[in-house]
Amino acid sequence: MRPYAPQRALLALALAATALAAAPAAGLAAPGNASQPAPAAAAALAAPDISLTNVKAHLQQFQTIASSNGGNRRSNTAGYTASVNYVYNKLVAAGFSVVKQNCTSGCTAGAGPNVIADWPGGDANTVYMFGAHLDGVAAGPGINDNASGSSTVLEIALTLAATNPSMLNHVRFGFWTDEEQGLNGSEFYANSLPATERTKIKGYFNFDMVASTNGGYFINRITSSLGQTLKAYYDANFPGLAPEENVEGAGRSDDASFNAVGIQTSGVAAGASANKTSAQVTKWGGTTGDYDPCYHASCDTYPSNINDTILNRAGDAAAYALWTLATGTPATTVWSDTFETATGWTANPSGTDTATTGLWERGDPADTNSSGIKQLGTTVSGSNDLVTGRLAGAAAGDYDLDGGVSSIRSPAITLPSSGTINLSANWYLAHGSNSSSADYLRISIVHSGGTTTLFTQAGAATNRNGGWALGTWNISAYAGQSVRILVTAADASTASLVEAGVDDVKITVS
Repeated sequence: MRPYAPQRALLALALAATALAAAPAAGLAAPGNASQPAPAAAAALAAPDISLTNVKAHLQQFQTIASSNGGNRRSNTAGYTASVNYVYNKLVAAGFSVVKQNCTSGCTAGAGPNVIADWPGGDANTVYMFGAHLDGVAAGPGINDNASGSSTVLEIALTLAATNPSMLNHVRFGFWTDEEQGLNGSEFYANSLPATERTKIKGYFNFDMVASTNGGYFINRITSSLGQTLKAYYDANFPGLAPEENVEGAGRSDDASFNAVGIQTSGVAAGASANKTSAQVTKWGGTTGDYDPCYHASCDTYPSNINDTILNRAGDAAAYALWTLATGTPATTVWSDTFETATGWTANPSGTDTATTGLWERGDPADTNSSGIKQLGTTVSGSNDLVTGRLAGAAAGDYDLDGGVSSIRSPAITLPSSGTINLSANWYLAHGSNSSSADYLRISIVHSGGTTTLFTQAGAATNRNGGWALGTWNISAYAGQSVRILVTAADASTASLVEAGVDDVKITVS
């Protein structure tokens, strides 16, 4: 981890405050101890144990490399070049697609390359990255900082190759140059990505100093969905451990480079030169001193400056995150409708609808505009969708939903008798500032016990333009039943402009 500086302290506090205040929390279950709600697309596979013995073997290699090359692995030294070759050769032999990316701007003169490794398979538009800086400072071998992170990430990659699970999403590993001189290698990589490639990366996990001898259990942006994935592992396997936000490390490691270009991040750390508090000693053991007394010092050596327990848990937490987010068996589609042909949807199925115009129908919609797009003229796929009146008149409100409630119901669908069953649909609700909470779009499931609302988007007295969104709802409670999907929209406010649409509806089982 790069050194602390006053301006970096301000950035760290700002990043930590932003993460704690703004990031959504999402609870995930842990492997073996509880079941995790399956995503709509797949069921995650159980993560393997990451061998501590193997991680320590990598650490020994990095120590040997430093000892043979002037005592360090600084980014512009022979020790770093040897570290690059060690990682590169291991990954190539395991079957990864590996490149050495030269840092052509912003790095220290003579700095060696980044190492980027892609595992084949998975959705190329949904990428999760795991990374660590490979360089160290000139003062010593850089074993905890950061051979510990590099060894952990390397062993996770090799375990992925050895187990070769079914990949739902794509996984990439990064080993960064010149971190100690200013996060330069990762910044070069992140800034070099075209905008389309950046949007494909759904998360980056960083591992920096994960074996501090007097260390703690810290998670970067712990309240984010990525952070909660890591926390789920610790919570389930080590109750009472209670990992904390990595305030000391915020803005001081390579995850900051990804955050700067809009990529979500998290990661694991064990602490650097800050002092462990008495409360942390009570939780985690150790003493009220530096987390790593050998931070950026000549005594950062193997094996004396490694905490095996913290290191082992960090590797398994990282593996849990990877296997949870990127592996799995694609779900089977039970039923779907893109509305390109008539499939038996029934408008006003109960005969009680009150709307006078803008009734639900299947068709090719025309776009309408009133202080922004209201009815979308573009569908999710094909030409048709379900829409509250497909026509557009001289004014935006000529064919919008008016006068009350309009509904439309699917044909009967027989659900599988077991498995995790999910219903997904693309939807939008648009309205003017003359709307209210009495207006709505609602999706329900009609089953043997009645009708259950899955989702409601209510109106409000603000302008809301049309825009497709994807919703997913677990309907496993109705396994084995014959069900129908009921879509309802209402214009119950006086003289309000309301438009709604639904497209590409799907039921899957995993």
